[in-house]
Amino acid sequence: MTDLHRLQSGPQYADKAAPVRWGIVGTGSISREIAADLGLVGGAEIAAVTSRRAASADAFADQYAIPLRFDDYSAMLDADLDAVYIATPHVTHFDYVREALLRGRNVLCEKPLGLTAAEVRELGRIAGRSGAFLMEAMWMKFNPLYRRLRELVDTGAIGEVRSVRASFGAPFPRDDSSRWKPGGSTLLDQGIYPVTLAHLVLGPPSRIIAAGVVRDDGVDLSESFTLHYPDGRFAQGASSMVEFLDMSASISGTTGWITIDTGFWYASRLSVHRLTAEGDVHESHEIEREGNGYVPMLREVSAAIRGAKPEHPWHTLEDTALVFDTMDEIRSQICAGERA
Repeated sequence: MTDLHRLQSGPQYADKAAPVRWGIVGTGSISREIAADLGLVGGAEIAAVTSRRAASADAFADQYAIPLRFDDYSAMLDADLDAVYIATPHVTHFDYVREALLRGRNVLCEKPLGLTAAEVRELGRIAGRSGAFLMEAMWMKFNPLYRRLRELVDTGAIGEVRSVRASFGAPFPRDDSSRWKPGGSTLLDQGIYPVTLAHLVLGPPSRIIAAGVVRDDGVDLSESFTLHYPDGRFAQGASSMVEFLDMSASISGTTGWITIDTGFWYASRLSVHRLTAEGDVHESHEIEREGNGYVPMLREVSAAIRGAKPEHPWHTLEDTALVFDTMDEIRSQICAGERA
């Protein structure tokens, strides 16, 4: 049976004044942060949670006062829900998102949305046919600090933007987590943030040069890349799960530059710098984080679902697919290079 024939009727949301009823998929650390932040969002409530282990689902549901708990994902999709948040290991995302869309559920999925640009675009096609909302949970782009960054860049606070620099690296414990198993990827897990920042400020590149270290099973451990644009503009990025990398970011232009504090993807402060006769003159912009930082995204997505919108303009499916085009090329180049 084709996907088109399997599609159930589109998401039902009859009362736009009623809260969006969320189901959370997975009970790990991200799910816990999401559950806590959903509790701070007006117009949203957690109706269900599912885990592969009933005991985990029960414990999670008891902690966050969730009425429905499941140890079967398909069974949860049969519940009275408006949307699901998928927070499982990224190798499972495509299948979980696909099933939810085919069942007519709105979906917000932890990054990365899939493993390749082809998977992202396939999910987009299914969402388009079902009428369901679909978005990768790129919370960075919903952070009010990044909304301010966008305003500063657009209004010429540093002149014409010429370059971007960002990296995310830390030596993660070599445990039994999914990051170390086939399908794991520091590019998809950490490197997606520097690539997304480059796309946000400069757009898709015209040429890419990348190198990295990849295990024989295909798990990339580290990579560095330069994204080239017309007229000499560029973005430099790196990611690693075996060593520390500077986790701040900067955007440089013809009249100044912007620095974003360490942990740039969730930071609360940036500074605009300009050189004058008095030296480096800078002004800081700071925001107060709501909850764990997911609240702005969850608020916006819940409102989009109440409004029966298929996606959010701040992070569209095409935005996601274009980032994946870039990451596909980076992975292609690093897989052709050094092996660990």
